[in-house]
Amino acid sequence: MKSIGKLYQSGDWKGEKHVPVIHAPEKVKKGDLVEVNLNIGEEIAHPNTQEHYIAWIKLYFHPEGSNFPVEVGSYNFNSHGEHGTFTEPYVSAKFKVERSGTLHATSYCNIHGLWENSVELVVED
Repeated sequence: MKSIGKLYQSGDWKGEKHVPVIHAPEKVKKGDLVEVNLNIGEEIAHPNTQEHYIAWIKLYFHPEGSNFPVEVGSYNFNSHGEHGTFTEPYVSAKFKVERSGTLHATSYCNIHGLWENSVELVVED
């Protein structure tokens, strides 16, 4: 069986326009609301045309000690020129967590495929 994991690409979002950018606090207090902002093309703009666009971004949280991540949200960008309307791949998510872990963002470009990025989130008592 072939793993889809090998199809995900990564890189430094400051030099690669397809890598999901994750803006999140480094530390939060247990039970507090966490706000995470995601986008594609922050330093190098992604075209977002009918021919070349970001179709979706997903955000996951993988708590320390857990075997599986939790899907925080899945965000589709469906307007790629219809009646002159183009969506931009920017989203914000708010949620609460009980323990530290890793935030994972994945995205899909219709021409350049799957992309990923991750950052650590520390939860303090």
